[in-house]
Amino acid sequence: MTSTGIRLHAPAPGWAVAADVVVVGSGVAGLTAALRCEAAGLRTVVVTKARLDDGSTRWAQGGVAAALGEGDTPEQHLDDTLVAGAGLCDREAVRTLVTEGPGAVRRLIETGAHFDESTEGGLALTREGGHHRRRIAHAGGDATGAEISRALVEAVRARGLRTVENALVLDLLTDADGHTAGVTLHVMGEGQHDGVGAVHAPAVVLATGGMGQVFSATTNPSVSTGDGVALALRAGAEVSDLEFVQFHPTVLFLGPDAEGQQPLVSEAVRGEGAHLVDADGVRFMLGQHELAELAPRDIVAKAITRRMQEQGAQHMYLDARHFGADMWEHRFPTILAACRAHGIDPVTEPIPVAPAAHYASGGVRTDAHGRTTVPGLYACGEVACTGVHGANRLASNSLLEGLVYAERIAADIAAGGTAGTPHTRVPAPVPHPDHPEHPLLPPESRLTIQRIMTEGAGVLRSADSLTRAADRLQALHTEAREALHEHGKTSEPGVDTWEATNLLCVARVLVAAAARREETRGCHWREDHAERDDTAWRRHIVVRLNPDRTLAVHTTDTPEFPPTVHGAQPTHRPQEQ
Repeated sequence: MTSTGIRLHAPAPGWAVAADVVVVGSGVAGLTAALRCEAAGLRTVVVTKARLDDGSTRWAQGGVAAALGEGDTPEQHLDDTLVAGAGLCDREAVRTLVTEGPGAVRRLIETGAHFDESTEGGLALTREGGHHRRRIAHAGGDATGAEISRALVEAVRARGLRTVENALVLDLLTDADGHTAGVTLHVMGEGQHDGVGAVHAPAVVLATGGMGQVFSATTNPSVSTGDGVALALRAGAEVSDLEFVQFHPTVLFLGPDAEGQQPLVSEAVRGEGAHLVDADGVRFMLGQHELAELAPRDIVAKAITRRMQEQGAQHMYLDARHFGADMWEHRFPTILAACRAHGIDPVTEPIPVAPAAHYASGGVRTDAHGRTTVPGLYACGEVACTGVHGANRLASNSLLEGLVYAERIAADIAAGGTAGTPHTRVPAPVPHPDHPEHPLLPPESRLTIQRIMTEGAGVLRSADSLTRAADRLQALHTEAREALHEHGKTSEPGVDTWEATNLLCVARVLVAAAARREETRGCHWREDHAERDDTAWRRHIVVRLNPDRTLAVHTTDTPEFPPTVHGAQPTHRPQEQ
Protein backbone atom coordinates (compact mmCIF):
# COMPACT_ATOMS: atom_id res chain seq x y z
CA MET A 1 0.00 0.00 0.00
CA THR A 2 1.52 3.32 -1.06
CA SER A 3 1.27 6.55 0.89
CA THR A 4 -1.35 9.11 -0.09
CA GLY A 5 1.21 11.92 0.16
CA ILE A 6 -1.26 13.78 2.39
CA ARG A 7 0.02 15.30 5.60
CA LEU A 8 -1.35 17.74 8.09
CA HIS A 9 -0.39 21.34 7.50
CA ALA A 10 2.36 21.87 10.08
CA PRO A 11 5.82 23.39 10.42
CA ALA A 12 8.75 21.20 9.43
CA PRO A 13 10.28 19.29 12.37
CA GLY A 14 12.74 21.41 14.32
CA TRP A 15 14.28 18.55 16.31
CA ALA A 16 14.60 14.78 16.05
CA VAL A 17 15.49 11.75 18.15
CA ALA A 18 16.30 8.22 16.96
CA ALA A 19 14.97 4.89 18.22
CA ASP A 20 14.32 1.29 17.19
CA VAL A 21 10.60 1.63 17.88
CA VAL A 22 8.29 4.49 18.78
CA VAL A 23 5.06 3.69 20.60
CA VAL A 24 2.33 6.31 20.27
CA GLY A 25 -0.02 6.12 23.23
CA SER A 26 0.26 5.28 26.91
CA GLY A 27 -2.74 3.12 27.71
CA VAL A 28 -2.63 -0.59 28.46
CA ALA A 29 -1.73 -1.44 24.85
CA GLY A 30 0.95 1.19 24.37
CA LEU A 31 2.77 0.73 27.67
CA THR A 32 2.64 -3.08 27.44
CA ALA A 33 4.13 -2.94 23.95
CA ALA A 34 6.80 -0.47 25.10
CA LEU A 35 7.81 -2.57 28.12
CA ARG A 36 8.06 -5.74 26.04
CA CYS A 37 10.08 -3.97 23.32
CA GLU A 38 12.45 -2.53 25.90
CA ALA A 39 12.84 -5.95 27.53
CA ALA A 40 13.86 -7.31 24.11
CA GLY A 41 16.70 -4.79 23.97
CA LEU A 42 15.07 -2.34 21.56
CA ARG A 43 15.58 1.39 21.99
CA THR A 44 12.00 2.42 22.70
CA VAL A 45 10.41 5.86 22.85
CA VAL A 46 6.88 6.39 24.17
CA VAL A 47 4.99 9.38 22.81
CA THR A 48 1.72 10.31 24.50
CA LYS A 49 -0.77 13.10 23.96
CA ALA A 50 -1.13 14.14 27.59
CA ARG A 51 0.49 12.66 30.69
CA LEU A 52 1.41 8.98 30.78
CA ASP A 53 -1.70 8.10 32.77
CA ASP A 54 -4.19 10.34 30.97
CA GLY A 55 -5.51 7.97 28.29
CA SER A 56 -8.71 5.92 28.17
CA THR A 57 -7.30 3.00 30.17
CA ARG A 58 -7.49 4.76 33.52
CA TRP A 59 -11.21 5.39 32.99
CA ALA A 60 -12.00 1.69 32.59
CA GLN A 61 -14.18 0.63 35.51
CA GLY A 62 -15.38 -2.92 34.99
CA GLY A 63 -12.23 -4.97 34.58
CA VAL A 64 -10.35 -7.34 32.32
CA ALA A 65 -11.97 -10.55 31.05
CA ALA A 66 -10.07 -13.85 31.02
CA ALA A 67 -10.81 -17.50 31.78
CA LEU A 68 -9.21 -17.45 35.22
CA GLY A 69 -12.02 -18.87 37.35
CA GLU A 70 -12.72 -22.45 38.37
CA GLY A 71 -14.69 -24.25 35.67
CA ASP A 72 -14.18 -21.52 33.10
CA THR A 73 -12.29 -22.24 29.89
CA PRO A 74 -10.92 -20.25 26.94
CA GLU A 75 -13.43 -22.08 24.74
CA GLN A 76 -16.35 -20.72 26.77
CA HIS A 77 -14.84 -17.22 26.62
CA LEU A 78 -14.46 -17.67 22.86
CA ASP A 79 -18.13 -18.66 22.49
CA ASP A 80 -19.35 -15.58 24.39
CA THR A 81 -17.09 -13.31 22.32
CA LEU A 82 -18.33 -14.76 19.03
CA VAL A 83 -21.97 -14.34 20.05
CA ALA A 84 -21.42 -10.69 21.01
CA GLY A 85 -19.55 -10.05 17.75
CA ALA A 86 -22.66 -10.94 15.72
CA GLY A 87 -20.98 -13.03 13.05
CA LEU A 88 -18.07 -10.74 12.21
CA CYS A 89 -15.37 -11.81 14.66
CA ASP A 90 -12.27 -13.44 13.24
CA ARG A 91 -12.40 -16.81 15.04
CA GLU A 92 -8.63 -17.29 15.07
CA ALA A 93 -8.06 -13.78 16.39
CA VAL A 94 -10.52 -14.49 19.19
CA ARG A 95 -8.87 -17.84 19.88
CA THR A 96 -5.55 -16.06 20.24
CA LEU A 97 -7.14 -13.58 22.64
CA VAL A 98 -8.78 -16.12 24.93
CA THR A 99 -5.91 -18.65 24.99
CA GLU A 100 -3.11 -16.13 25.52
CA GLY A 101 -5.26 -13.89 27.73
CA PRO A 102 -4.89 -15.65 31.10
CA GLY A 103 -1.09 -15.64 30.79
CA ALA A 104 -1.10 -11.97 29.79
CA VAL A 105 -3.16 -11.09 32.88
CA ARG A 106 -0.77 -13.01 35.10
CA ARG A 107 2.17 -11.16 33.58
CA LEU A 108 0.35 -7.89 34.26
CA ILE A 109 0.04 -8.93 37.89
CA GLU A 110 3.76 -9.75 37.92
CA THR A 111 4.37 -6.24 36.58
CA GLY A 112 2.72 -4.86 39.71
CA ALA A 113 -1.04 -4.59 39.13
CA HIS A 114 -3.08 -5.47 42.22
CA PHE A 115 -6.50 -7.00 41.55
CA ASP A 116 -9.25 -7.47 44.12
CA GLU A 117 -9.22 -10.84 45.87
CA SER A 118 -12.02 -13.00 47.19
CA THR A 119 -12.31 -14.04 50.81
CA GLU A 120 -10.68 -17.35 49.81
CA GLY A 121 -7.61 -15.50 48.56
CA GLY A 122 -7.98 -15.94 44.81
CA LEU A 123 -9.03 -13.30 42.29
CA ALA A 124 -12.49 -11.84 42.88
CA LEU A 125 -14.32 -12.30 39.58
CA THR A 126 -17.58 -10.72 38.47
CA ARG A 127 -19.91 -10.89 35.45
CA GLU A 128 -20.73 -8.36 32.81
CA GLY A 129 -23.03 -8.26 29.80
CA GLY A 130 -22.69 -11.17 27.37
CA HIS A 131 -20.62 -13.32 29.74
CA HIS A 132 -22.11 -16.61 30.94
CA ARG A 133 -19.50 -16.94 33.70
CA ARG A 134 -17.81 -14.75 36.27
CA ARG A 135 -14.52 -13.98 34.53
CA ILE A 136 -13.99 -10.24 35.03
CA ALA A 137 -11.01 -9.44 37.24
CA HIS A 138 -11.28 -5.99 38.81
CA ALA A 139 -9.27 -3.66 41.02
CA GLY A 140 -10.26 -1.09 43.61
CA GLY A 141 -13.86 -2.18 43.19
CA ASP A 142 -14.56 -0.16 40.07
CA ALA A 143 -11.14 1.42 39.44
CA THR A 144 -9.51 -1.33 37.36
CA GLY A 145 -8.18 0.93 34.64
CA ALA A 146 -6.63 3.31 37.13
CA GLU A 147 -4.78 0.45 38.84
CA ILE A 148 -3.54 -1.03 35.56
CA SER A 149 -2.38 2.40 34.42
CA ARG A 150 -0.60 2.99 37.74
CA ALA A 151 1.25 -0.32 37.55
CA LEU A 152 2.34 0.12 33.94
CA VAL A 153 3.40 3.75 34.37
CA GLU A 154 5.47 2.83 37.42
CA ALA A 155 7.10 -0.01 35.46
CA VAL A 156 7.92 2.31 32.54
CA ARG A 157 9.50 4.85 34.87
CA ALA A 158 11.37 2.18 36.80
CA ARG A 159 12.86 0.81 33.58
CA GLY A 160 13.87 4.30 32.49
CA LEU A 161 12.05 4.26 29.15
CA ARG A 162 12.31 7.48 27.20
CA THR A 163 8.94 9.24 27.15
CA VAL A 164 7.66 12.35 25.42
CA GLU A 165 4.50 13.59 27.14
CA ASN A 166 2.02 16.25 26.01
CA ALA A 167 2.83 15.37 22.40
CA LEU A 168 0.23 15.17 19.62
CA VAL A 169 1.35 12.82 16.86
CA LEU A 170 0.94 14.36 13.41
CA ASP A 171 2.00 12.09 10.56
CA LEU A 172 3.91 8.96 9.66
CA LEU A 173 7.36 9.33 8.11
CA THR A 174 8.45 6.86 5.43
CA ASP A 175 11.70 6.13 3.63
CA ALA A 176 12.32 5.96 -0.12
CA ASP A 177 10.99 2.37 -0.22
CA GLY A 178 7.73 3.27 1.51
CA HIS A 179 8.76 1.66 4.79
CA THR A 180 7.94 3.33 8.09
CA ALA A 181 10.64 5.76 9.21
CA GLY A 182 9.06 7.29 12.32
CA VAL A 183 6.55 10.01 13.12
CA THR A 184 6.28 13.76 13.33
CA LEU A 185 4.75 15.22 16.49
CA HIS A 186 4.03 18.46 18.25
CA VAL A 187 5.05 18.83 21.88
CA MET A 188 2.76 21.15 23.81
CA GLY A 189 4.58 23.30 26.33
CA GLU A 190 8.16 23.77 27.33
CA GLY A 191 10.51 20.92 28.14
CA GLN A 192 13.35 18.96 26.65
CA HIS A 193 11.52 19.18 23.33
CA ASP A 194 9.04 21.78 22.22
CA GLY A 195 7.07 22.44 19.07
CA VAL A 196 7.08 20.19 15.99
CA GLY A 197 9.74 17.51 15.93
CA ALA A 198 10.25 13.90 14.85
CA VAL A 199 11.11 10.48 16.21
CA HIS A 200 12.98 8.48 13.57
CA ALA A 201 12.40 4.72 13.89
CA PRO A 202 11.82 1.75 11.54
CA ALA A 203 8.84 0.54 13.61
CA VAL A 204 5.89 2.60 14.80
CA VAL A 205 3.21 1.20 17.11
CA LEU A 206 -0.07 3.10 17.10
CA ALA A 207 -1.84 2.72 20.45
CA THR A 208 -3.66 6.04 20.38
CA GLY A 209 -7.00 4.83 21.70
CA GLY A 210 -10.42 5.72 20.36
CA MET A 211 -12.36 8.45 18.63
CA GLY A 212 -15.31 8.93 20.96
CA GLN A 213 -14.97 12.71 20.73
CA VAL A 214 -16.45 12.50 17.24
CA PHE A 215 -19.83 12.40 19.04
CA SER A 216 -21.34 15.00 21.37
CA ALA A 217 -21.66 12.70 24.38
CA THR A 218 -19.07 10.03 25.07
CA THR A 219 -17.34 8.20 27.89
CA ASN A 220 -13.97 8.92 26.22
CA PRO A 221 -11.57 11.58 27.51
CA SER A 222 -11.08 14.77 25.52
CA VAL A 223 -7.87 13.45 23.95
CA SER A 224 -9.75 10.67 22.08
CA THR A 225 -10.01 12.43 18.72
CA GLY A 226 -9.16 9.59 16.32
CA ASP A 227 -5.59 10.81 15.74
CA GLY A 228 -4.19 7.31 15.11
CA VAL A 229 -6.85 6.31 12.58
CA ALA A 230 -6.47 9.63 10.75
CA LEU A 231 -2.67 9.30 10.67
CA ALA A 232 -2.94 5.74 9.33
CA LEU A 233 -5.38 6.80 6.60
CA ARG A 234 -3.08 9.60 5.46
CA ALA A 235 -0.22 7.08 5.42
CA GLY A 236 -2.17 4.84 3.05
CA ALA A 237 -3.29 2.21 5.56
CA GLU A 238 -6.64 0.48 5.38
CA VAL A 239 -9.24 0.78 8.13
CA SER A 240 -12.08 -1.65 8.67
CA ASP A 241 -15.46 -1.86 10.39
CA LEU A 242 -15.49 1.75 11.54
CA GLU A 243 -19.30 1.75 11.44
CA PHE A 244 -19.36 -0.42 14.56
CA VAL A 245 -19.22 2.16 17.33
CA GLN A 246 -20.38 0.77 20.63
CA PHE A 247 -22.67 3.02 22.62
CA HIS A 248 -22.44 2.11 26.29
CA PRO A 249 -26.01 1.67 27.49
CA THR A 250 -25.60 3.06 31.01
CA VAL A 251 -23.93 6.45 31.05
CA LEU A 252 -24.95 8.96 33.70
CA PHE A 253 -27.51 11.27 32.09
CA LEU A 254 -26.54 14.89 32.74
CA GLY A 255 -29.16 16.57 30.59
CA PRO A 256 -30.06 16.75 26.89
CA ASP A 257 -27.45 19.41 26.15
CA ALA A 258 -24.53 17.71 27.92
CA GLU A 259 -21.46 17.44 25.70
CA GLY A 260 -17.99 15.94 26.01
CA GLN A 261 -16.94 13.20 28.41
CA GLN A 262 -19.78 11.81 30.52
CA PRO A 263 -19.47 9.60 33.65
CA LEU A 264 -19.76 5.89 32.96
CA VAL A 265 -21.86 3.59 35.13
CA SER A 266 -20.04 0.31 34.72
CA GLU A 267 -21.71 -2.82 33.41
CA ALA A 268 -20.41 -4.49 36.56
CA VAL A 269 -23.19 -2.69 38.47
CA ARG A 270 -25.68 -4.75 36.47
CA GLY A 271 -23.40 -7.74 36.89
CA GLU A 272 -23.90 -7.45 40.64
CA GLY A 273 -27.69 -7.30 40.28
CA ALA A 274 -28.82 -3.76 39.41
CA HIS A 275 -32.01 -3.48 37.34
CA LEU A 276 -32.88 -1.27 34.39
CA VAL A 277 -36.28 0.33 34.88
CA ASP A 278 -38.41 3.04 33.31
CA ALA A 279 -39.96 5.96 35.15
CA ASP A 280 -42.73 3.66 36.40
CA GLY A 281 -40.23 1.19 37.83
CA VAL A 282 -40.90 -1.47 35.19
CA ARG A 283 -37.95 -3.79 34.37
CA PHE A 284 -38.17 -3.61 30.59
CA MET A 285 -35.21 -5.93 29.84
CA LEU A 286 -37.12 -8.97 31.08
CA GLY A 287 -38.20 -10.97 28.04
CA GLN A 288 -35.87 -9.02 25.72
CA HIS A 289 -32.97 -11.48 26.12
CA GLU A 290 -32.15 -14.57 28.17
CA LEU A 291 -29.58 -12.54 30.13
CA ALA A 292 -31.97 -9.60 30.70
CA GLU A 293 -29.87 -6.63 31.93
CA LEU A 294 -26.70 -8.62 31.17
CA ALA A 295 -27.41 -9.01 27.47
CA PRO A 296 -24.67 -7.78 25.10
CA ARG A 297 -24.31 -4.02 25.06
CA ASP A 298 -25.87 -3.45 21.64
CA ILE A 299 -29.05 -5.22 22.73
CA VAL A 300 -29.29 -3.26 25.98
CA ALA A 301 -28.55 0.08 24.28
CA LYS A 302 -31.25 -0.59 21.66
CA ALA A 303 -33.77 -1.62 24.31
CA ILE A 304 -33.12 1.56 26.30
CA THR A 305 -33.43 3.70 23.17
CA ARG A 306 -36.68 1.97 22.13
CA ARG A 307 -38.18 2.47 25.56
CA MET A 308 -37.16 6.12 25.52
CA GLN A 309 -38.87 6.55 22.14
CA GLU A 310 -42.02 4.75 23.27
CA GLN A 311 -42.37 6.89 26.38
CA GLY A 312 -41.01 10.15 25.01
CA ALA A 313 -38.34 10.04 27.71
CA GLN A 314 -34.79 11.38 27.64
CA HIS A 315 -33.37 8.60 29.81
CA MET A 316 -34.11 5.40 31.71
CA TYR A 317 -33.01 4.42 35.24
CA LEU A 318 -30.57 1.97 36.78
CA ASP A 319 -31.90 0.85 40.14
CA ALA A 320 -29.39 -0.55 42.65
CA ARG A 321 -30.86 0.78 45.86
CA HIS A 322 -31.04 -2.78 47.16
CA PHE A 323 -27.21 -2.89 47.23
CA GLY A 324 -27.17 -0.80 50.38
CA ALA A 325 -24.61 1.82 51.38
CA ASP A 326 -21.87 -0.63 52.36
CA MET A 327 -21.77 -2.38 48.98
CA TRP A 328 -21.84 0.91 47.09
CA GLU A 329 -18.98 2.31 49.15
CA HIS A 330 -16.74 -0.75 48.86
CA ARG A 331 -17.57 -2.26 45.45
CA PHE A 332 -18.33 0.88 43.43
CA PRO A 333 -16.70 3.86 45.18
CA THR A 334 -15.78 5.67 41.94
CA ILE A 335 -19.29 5.49 40.51
CA LEU A 336 -20.83 6.44 43.85
CA ALA A 337 -18.63 9.54 44.03
CA ALA A 338 -19.41 10.53 40.42
CA CYS A 339 -23.15 10.21 40.97
CA ARG A 340 -23.07 12.18 44.22
CA ALA A 341 -20.96 14.88 42.55
CA HIS A 342 -23.90 15.40 40.18
CA GLY A 343 -26.53 15.41 42.91
CA ILE A 344 -27.65 11.78 42.66
CA ASP A 345 -27.36 9.29 45.53
CA PRO A 346 -27.66 5.73 44.14
CA VAL A 347 -28.04 4.38 47.68
CA THR A 348 -31.45 6.04 47.95
CA GLU A 349 -32.55 6.74 44.34
CA PRO A 350 -32.31 5.21 40.87
CA ILE A 351 -29.58 6.54 38.55
CA PRO A 352 -30.71 8.28 35.34
CA VAL A 353 -28.87 6.67 32.41
CA ALA A 354 -28.78 6.88 28.62
CA PRO A 355 -26.48 5.46 25.91
CA ALA A 356 -23.37 7.41 24.87
CA ALA A 357 -20.50 6.70 22.47
CA HIS A 358 -18.04 4.39 24.19
CA TYR A 359 -15.82 2.18 22.05
CA ALA A 360 -14.77 1.80 18.41
CA SER A 361 -14.84 -1.90 17.52
CA GLY A 362 -13.28 -1.09 14.15
CA GLY A 363 -10.06 0.72 13.35
CA VAL A 364 -6.77 0.32 11.51
CA ARG A 365 -6.80 -3.15 9.96
CA THR A 366 -4.13 -5.50 11.30
CA ASP A 367 -3.09 -9.14 11.15
CA ALA A 368 -2.47 -11.52 14.05
CA HIS A 369 0.80 -9.73 14.87
CA GLY A 370 -0.61 -6.20 14.79
CA ARG A 371 0.89 -5.44 11.36
CA THR A 372 -1.05 -2.97 9.20
CA THR A 373 -1.00 -2.64 5.42
CA VAL A 374 1.88 -0.16 5.71
CA PRO A 375 5.24 -1.92 6.28
CA GLY A 376 6.66 -1.14 9.69
CA LEU A 377 3.42 0.37 11.01
CA TYR A 378 1.66 -1.57 13.79
CA ALA A 379 -1.57 -0.91 15.67
CA CYS A 380 -3.06 -2.29 18.87
CA GLY A 381 -5.77 -1.45 21.36
CA GLU A 382 -8.83 0.55 20.41
CA VAL A 383 -7.18 2.18 17.39
CA ALA A 384 -6.78 -1.26 15.77
CA CYS A 385 -9.18 -3.68 14.13
CA THR A 386 -7.73 -7.13 14.87
CA GLY A 387 -10.95 -9.00 14.16
CA VAL A 388 -11.51 -9.78 17.84
CA HIS A 389 -14.57 -7.61 18.42
CA GLY A 390 -16.57 -8.11 15.23
CA ALA A 391 -19.73 -6.02 15.18
CA ASN A 392 -19.86 -5.48 18.94
CA ARG A 393 -17.15 -5.77 21.58
CA LEU A 394 -17.82 -8.13 24.45
CA ALA A 395 -17.57 -6.31 27.78
CA SER A 396 -14.04 -6.14 29.27
CA ASN A 397 -12.36 -7.73 26.25
CA SER A 398 -10.72 -4.40 25.39
CA LEU A 399 -8.11 -4.38 28.16
CA LEU A 400 -7.34 -8.02 27.38
CA GLU A 401 -6.92 -7.27 23.66
CA GLY A 402 -4.51 -4.47 24.53
CA LEU A 403 -2.40 -6.84 26.63
CA VAL A 404 -2.36 -9.80 24.24
CA TYR A 405 -1.79 -8.01 20.96
CA ALA A 406 0.76 -5.59 22.41
CA GLU A 407 2.85 -8.59 23.43
CA ARG A 408 2.51 -10.10 19.95
CA ILE A 409 3.59 -6.83 18.33
CA ALA A 410 6.66 -6.57 20.53
CA ALA A 411 7.61 -10.15 19.67
CA ASP A 412 7.26 -9.45 15.94
CA ILE A 413 9.35 -6.28 16.10
CA ALA A 414 12.02 -8.01 18.13
CA ALA A 415 12.12 -10.81 15.55
CA GLY A 416 12.80 -8.34 12.74
CA GLY A 417 9.30 -7.54 11.53
CA THR A 418 7.50 -8.50 8.38
CA ALA A 419 9.53 -6.50 5.89
CA GLY A 420 12.82 -8.21 6.60
CA THR A 421 14.39 -4.91 7.62
CA PRO A 422 16.45 -5.13 10.80
CA HIS A 423 14.87 -2.84 13.36
CA THR A 424 18.25 -1.69 14.59
CA ARG A 425 18.71 0.38 11.43
CA VAL A 426 17.13 3.83 11.57
CA PRO A 427 15.91 4.63 8.05
CA ALA A 428 16.28 8.02 6.39
CA PRO A 429 12.81 9.58 6.02
CA VAL A 430 11.64 11.20 2.82
CA PRO A 431 11.86 14.99 3.33
CA HIS A 432 8.78 16.65 4.77
CA PRO A 433 6.91 18.45 1.96
CA ASP A 434 6.88 22.22 2.09
CA HIS A 435 3.26 22.47 0.96
CA PRO A 436 1.20 19.41 1.95
CA GLU A 437 -1.94 21.27 0.84
CA HIS A 438 -4.08 19.62 3.48
CA PRO A 439 -6.27 22.37 4.92
CA LEU A 440 -6.92 22.61 8.63
CA LEU A 441 -10.39 23.20 10.05
CA PRO A 442 -11.07 26.01 12.51
CA PRO A 443 -11.37 24.88 16.15
CA GLU A 444 -15.11 25.57 16.29
CA SER A 445 -15.63 22.85 13.67
CA ARG A 446 -15.20 20.27 16.43
CA LEU A 447 -18.61 21.01 17.95
CA THR A 448 -20.18 21.11 14.50
CA ILE A 449 -18.79 17.68 13.63
CA GLN A 450 -19.94 16.22 16.95
CA ARG A 451 -23.50 17.44 16.46
CA ILE A 452 -23.60 16.21 12.86
CA MET A 453 -22.45 12.77 13.96
CA THR A 454 -24.79 12.54 16.95
CA GLU A 455 -27.80 13.48 14.83
CA GLY A 456 -26.93 11.40 11.78
CA ALA A 457 -24.77 8.47 12.86
CA GLY A 458 -25.59 7.88 16.52
CA VAL A 459 -27.42 4.94 18.07
CA LEU A 460 -30.15 5.16 15.41
CA ARG A 461 -29.18 5.48 11.76
CA SER A 462 -30.92 5.49 8.41
CA ALA A 463 -30.11 6.22 4.77
CA ASP A 464 -31.60 9.69 5.15
CA SER A 465 -29.76 10.56 8.36
CA LEU A 466 -26.45 9.26 7.00
CA THR A 467 -26.89 11.13 3.71
CA ARG A 468 -27.51 14.36 5.59
CA ALA A 469 -24.46 13.73 7.76
CA ALA A 470 -22.27 12.92 4.75
CA ASP A 471 -23.40 16.07 2.92
CA ARG A 472 -22.74 18.31 5.93
CA LEU A 473 -19.31 16.76 6.55
CA GLN A 474 -18.45 17.12 2.88
CA ALA A 475 -19.44 20.78 3.04
CA LEU A 476 -16.95 21.34 5.86
CA HIS A 477 -14.29 19.50 3.86
CA THR A 478 -15.02 21.44 0.65
CA GLU A 479 -15.11 24.81 2.40
CA ALA A 480 -11.69 24.24 3.93
CA ARG A 481 -10.20 23.05 0.61
CA GLU A 482 -11.58 25.99 -1.32
CA ALA A 483 -10.29 28.46 1.26
CA LEU A 484 -6.81 27.01 0.80
CA HIS A 485 -6.79 26.54 -2.97
CA GLU A 486 -8.58 29.74 -3.96
CA HIS A 487 -7.39 32.12 -1.28
CA GLY A 488 -4.28 30.41 0.10
CA LYS A 489 -5.78 30.43 3.58
CA THR A 490 -6.08 27.73 6.18
CA SER A 491 -6.54 27.73 9.92
CA GLU A 492 -3.41 28.29 11.96
CA PRO A 493 -1.61 25.01 12.77
CA GLY A 494 -2.21 24.03 16.39
CA VAL A 495 -3.64 21.30 18.58
CA ASP A 496 -7.25 22.48 18.21
CA THR A 497 -7.10 22.67 14.41
CA TRP A 498 -5.22 19.37 14.03
CA GLU A 499 -7.75 17.60 16.27
CA ALA A 500 -10.71 19.07 14.39
CA THR A 501 -9.17 18.00 11.08
CA ASN A 502 -8.59 14.46 12.39
CA LEU A 503 -12.18 14.28 13.64
CA LEU A 504 -13.50 15.25 10.23
CA CYS A 505 -11.36 12.57 8.61
CA VAL A 506 -12.63 9.73 10.83
CA ALA A 507 -16.20 11.04 10.73
CA ARG A 508 -16.26 10.87 6.92
CA VAL A 509 -15.01 7.29 6.97
CA LEU A 510 -17.44 6.20 9.67
CA VAL A 511 -20.42 7.68 7.83
CA ALA A 512 -19.33 6.17 4.50
CA ALA A 513 -19.05 2.71 6.06
CA ALA A 514 -22.36 3.05 7.92
CA ALA A 515 -24.11 4.12 4.73
CA ARG A 516 -22.68 1.15 2.84
CA ARG A 517 -23.83 -1.44 5.41
CA GLU A 518 -27.54 -1.79 4.68
CA GLU A 519 -28.49 -3.99 7.60
CA THR A 520 -28.67 -3.97 11.37
CA ARG A 521 -25.85 -5.89 13.03
CA GLY A 522 -24.24 -5.58 16.44
CA CYS A 523 -23.92 -1.94 17.42
CA HIS A 524 -24.79 -0.72 13.89
CA TRP A 525 -28.54 -0.12 13.93
CA ARG A 526 -30.23 0.93 10.68
CA GLU A 527 -33.88 1.90 11.14
CA ASP A 528 -34.48 1.43 7.41
CA HIS A 529 -32.84 -2.03 7.38
CA ALA A 530 -33.93 -3.44 10.70
CA GLU A 531 -32.83 -7.05 10.13
CA ARG A 532 -29.46 -8.76 10.06
CA ASP A 533 -28.58 -10.03 6.57
CA ASP A 534 -25.86 -12.69 6.67
CA THR A 535 -26.14 -13.49 2.97
CA ALA A 536 -25.24 -10.00 1.76
CA TRP A 537 -23.54 -8.40 4.73
CA ARG A 538 -21.58 -10.97 6.71
CA ARG A 539 -18.63 -9.13 5.29
CA HIS A 540 -16.19 -6.42 6.34
CA ILE A 541 -16.16 -2.90 4.96
CA VAL A 542 -12.65 -1.63 4.26
CA VAL A 543 -11.85 2.03 3.58
CA ARG A 544 -8.70 3.78 2.47
CA LEU A 545 -7.94 7.39 1.60
CA ASN A 546 -7.07 8.30 -1.98
CA PRO A 547 -4.40 10.91 -2.80
CA ASP A 548 -7.17 13.30 -3.91
CA ARG A 549 -8.80 12.89 -0.46
CA THR A 550 -11.78 10.89 -1.73
CA LEU A 551 -12.56 7.63 0.04
CA ALA A 552 -12.17 4.21 -1.56
CA VAL A 553 -14.73 1.89 0.05
CA HIS A 554 -14.99 -1.82 -0.65
CA THR A 555 -16.60 -4.88 0.86
CA THR A 556 -14.67 -8.12 1.39
CA ASP A 557 -15.78 -11.28 -0.41
CA THR A 558 -16.01 -13.34 2.77
CA PRO A 559 -16.27 -12.82 6.54
CA GLU A 560 -12.52 -13.39 6.73
CA PHE A 561 -10.13 -10.46 6.71
CA PRO A 562 -7.90 -10.31 3.64
CA PRO A 563 -4.20 -10.56 4.53
CA THR A 564 -2.32 -7.34 5.27
CA VAL A 565 -0.01 -7.94 2.29
CA HIS A 566 1.86 -4.78 1.43
CA GLY A 567 0.67 -3.49 -1.88
CA ALA A 568 -2.39 -5.76 -1.95
CA GLN A 569 -5.38 -4.45 -3.84
CA PRO A 570 -9.01 -5.01 -2.85
CA THR A 571 -10.85 -7.92 -4.44
CA HIS A 572 -13.86 -5.73 -5.20
CA ARG A 573 -13.59 -2.59 -7.26
CA PRO A 574 -13.59 0.35 -4.82
CA GLN A 575 -16.41 2.85 -4.98
CA GLU A 576 -15.24 6.44 -4.61
CA GLN A 577 -17.06 8.51 -2.01
